[in-house]
Amino acid sequence: FESSGMREALREVRPTEFADLIALVALYHPGPMAFISTYARNKRNPSRVEFDDPRLEPITGPTYGVAIYQEQLMAIAREIAGFSPSRADDLRKAVGKKNKELMASLEPEFVSGCTEAGVSSEVARRLWGLCEAAGDYSFNKSHAACYALLAYRTAYLKAKHPAQYMAALLSSVMDTKDRVPFYVTACRDMGLSVLPPDVNKSRADFAVTGEAEIRFGLTAVKGVGDSAVQAIIAAREEGGGFESLYEFCRRVDQAQVNKRALESLIRSGSLDSTGASRAAMLEVLPRAMGVAAKRRADEAAGQESLFGGNEESDGAVAGMDVDPPIEGEEMARGDLLSGEKEALGLYVSSHPLEGSRRQLARATSCGLTQLHERGDGENVRVGGLVGATKGVVTRKGEPMMFVTLEDLAGSVEVVVVPAVLAEARDLLHADATVLIDGRVDHKGEGETKVVARAITAFEPAEDGEDEQMVVMLDSSRVRPDDLNRLRALIADHSGDAAVVVELRTNHGPERYRLGDQHRVDPRDGSLLASLKTIFGERCVA
Repeated sequence: FESSGMREALREVRPTEFADLIALVALYHPGPMAFISTYARNKRNPSRVEFDDPRLEPITGPTYGVAIYQEQLMAIAREIAGFSPSRADDLRKAVGKKNKELMASLEPEFVSGCTEAGVSSEVARRLWGLCEAAGDYSFNKSHAACYALLAYRTAYLKAKHPAQYMAALLSSVMDTKDRVPFYVTACRDMGLSVLPPDVNKSRADFAVTGEAEIRFGLTAVKGVGDSAVQAIIAAREEGGGFESLYEFCRRVDQAQVNKRALESLIRSGSLDSTGASRAAMLEVLPRAMGVAAKRRADEAAGQESLFGGNEESDGAVAGMDVDPPIEGEEMARGDLLSGEKEALGLYVSSHPLEGSRRQLARATSCGLTQLHERGDGENVRVGGLVGATKGVVTRKGEPMMFVTLEDLAGSVEVVVVPAVLAEARDLLHADATVLIDGRVDHKGEGETKVVARAITAFEPAEDGEDEQMVVMLDSSRVRPDDLNRLRALIADHSGDAAVVVELRTNHGPERYRLGDQHRVDPRDGSLLASLKTIFGERCVA
């Protein structure tokens, strides 16, 4: 129910009961989408619904005259065409499996049954045409009801318990590299903070650590397996939090948390709570591990330090250790973020595009996570950071390239054909920010790509991120009551940022800056969520 298309359908239908949600699940498919407007229109004015035969009223009346479900076709076959229950089920199978031969064999029986029941041949043919058309889209109601119930429950949890819901959702997709950045961005749009992992606070999975705060789970750190996470949590529960890298190395079994895992923990920010910089910790890591290993070896050999063993005198505590301070400047911001992405698969504390996100949104026609909603072959303009690149040679011996493009919420593979590569090769280096004009390619099974037609550098203006909110509306889809809701939202979420309304018309975009009495907080998660629900996912920049 969160795709822009389904949100549009929900706005059109305006559900008032659970049955409407079931119907929308069944209708929101390529074939039956044409009936969404009919369903919405008839729901608002049930008196306009007409039935070709009075016996259709109890069958299609609950769905406002639209035959949506396979069960309705079976009921028509039984009640009007005189089919037995088993024969009606044959019709369901033929419709569900698009079995044209079985459908053809059932047609004479259906039409003759209708005429024998007093239905005109014209109506009988129309009813059979309904069954044939249903083969392109028909859904069984029980299936749709399960989806609708799940969507309703998750929507309730997201609305009433957003932090807990999003933490569980993030944990469920932790192994899916493309979805975690998408949901992290969604959290921020909802006003929820997503914090880096922390050896002193994190659990294995994502967890709620504050009213509007979610913290990464330790298993999200690359190279840190389940046994390592359990060892860290067990040491923390036994002896309390870790105050330094040296203490962490002493108390956590290095057989479970090796050097590679420790480097990932440091780069991810998991040890930031000890107070040392990541650069300094990486520098002293070999020494810290060596000191800890020597101590374990001494303990195993029965050797004790001056304050070791079971002696306690003059306030000395058995096993007391004094760690040297870990001092040093932090690494450059770019290196810090690169290390974070290497360890977690995404930027968490910040993002290289964060300072130009509004300008990037205005410069593109589609975010990378919305590409799957665009039609195959549709022209789009997308933008983001250049990630991994792979050069290949075509059968003609010409160079081409596959490029991973990343924005704040997701990534996509871009196919750069030889002619485009010749013009844009210098732009396609790691961490370069580019705009790509191209077409959507859905031909790969379960995968969406963009085939580039032109690539240009994205150069944000220094003052382009002035505190303002741009609300982008399509003039052909905006209703008068939508504008009233926009005014009410602005009034209910006042702030310091100016509001600019960009109206997309047939003659091009028109921009209107609202007066100073209409200012908002562009970081207000509730405002952002409401705007996206009413006007679509890409309405705010």
